[in-house]
Amino acid sequence: MPSKHAKASRAPNANKPSPYQLRHRPQLRADASWVLFQILEHGKSSREVMPKVFARHEGSDNAWLQEMVFGCLRELPKLQYWLRQLLDKPLKGEQKIVEHVIMLGFYQLAFSRTSEHAAVSETVEACAALNQHRLKGLVNANLRNFQRQELSTQDIDIPHVNLGLPKWFYKQLLKQYPEHVERIAANMNERPPLWLRVNQLVGSRLNYSSQLDAAGIEFDLPEMHNGAKAESAIKLAKRQDITSLPGFETGAFAVQDLAAQLAAEYLDVQAGEDVLDCCAAPGGKTAHILESQEGLASLDAIDSDGERLGRIDENMQRLGHTAHFGERLNLYVVDASNSEVIKTVLGDKQYDKILLDAPCSATGVIRRHPDIRWLRKSADIDATVSLQKEILKQIWQRVKPGGMMLYATCSILKQENEIQIAEFLQDNSDATLLPLHDKDNETTPGLQILPGESQMDGFYYARLLKSKT
Repeated sequence: MPSKHAKASRAPNANKPSPYQLRHRPQLRADASWVLFQILEHGKSSREVMPKVFARHEGSDNAWLQEMVFGCLRELPKLQYWLRQLLDKPLKGEQKIVEHVIMLGFYQLAFSRTSEHAAVSETVEACAALNQHRLKGLVNANLRNFQRQELSTQDIDIPHVNLGLPKWFYKQLLKQYPEHVERIAANMNERPPLWLRVNQLVGSRLNYSSQLDAAGIEFDLPEMHNGAKAESAIKLAKRQDITSLPGFETGAFAVQDLAAQLAAEYLDVQAGEDVLDCCAAPGGKTAHILESQEGLASLDAIDSDGERLGRIDENMQRLGHTAHFGERLNLYVVDASNSEVIKTVLGDKQYDKILLDAPCSATGVIRRHPDIRWLRKSADIDATVSLQKEILKQIWQRVKPGGMMLYATCSILKQENEIQIAEFLQDNSDATLLPLHDKDNETTPGLQILPGESQMDGFYYARLLKSKT
């Protein structure tokens, strides 16, 4: 391999491999396999491990690497099914990573446009980059047999495998949405669109649309959804580097899915009101609340994770909202399930409006984070529901008489959403449902948005009014 000095002495781009050649290097496949290994065998999130391999590659390589990893996660049940058909016995210990090398090869052969030669030869060579030289023959044999037997063309008569879902999650969806399971699964496997939220304190959506037009960037404006106007939302026709978009440096927009943008509109903050954003990090909804009502009295944003709370600070700086710090906007590290911690930080303060963006399974945003479907386990849901219940109990005490709480999750599981709120209404006589649509009632409360609906993420909202006495 040429030395760094030798590379530096050449003219720019001289003899430099094309992006096409670079993405066929064994190291890329080794890194993709390592990421899959960390997610699926060690339970780490893609957000945690992807940056570690991104640092070794350039932009186009990283885009290819992410597509391979996310693609494998979307099609994992099929890849595992084929692996069981071909591999004589499971690998163990340090060799286990080679199973992920093989599945990466399957994915390239069955679902990508990678040439068959590169998919086999470069994937085999990835073993060397992972110090698994002795298993190159095993990888080669499995990939050749996969081609020879044409496994990718054969039907698999197992519903959850065909839909790319964990068995427990498939059963939940089948029980809760029997008529929509296939549509939900299909939308979870779609590449999500890029939604922008125009910063109304910088300029109007009309003004920013003109900037996109001038830059030759195609976009769409959403139609009204369930009575919500979404007047700040823009959907780009193609995904692209957001830092290259007009107004990025001046905070003209933020990236936020349309479903999440509905929160500020449903909260409907009025001038002079005190607002609490509970479980606020990373702060997209916090910023939107500020932008939607300049005349609010105060906005306190709390989260139990101090590191994630710091991201609110970063986002506010880019969007130009730092002048509000200490004046109207305050950030606090608070465990919202702990009454003593809440009282220590917030005293006896109550709020006119509270957004409770509750911890949840995040099953509504799987299309953006395909690792979620494998990181979540059935047992996790019960623990999450219990945590939500405790937070609801504590934060409801912070709503002023006559005030309103907007409960939100990015989940599609009913036990985290409508069942949770129905039980809350039964247990709290001072809580009344404020309907978001004509079928929003105390038996099936709230608004459930399913993945892909109006090209949105899966989301849930319920509005709760506190009696004045």
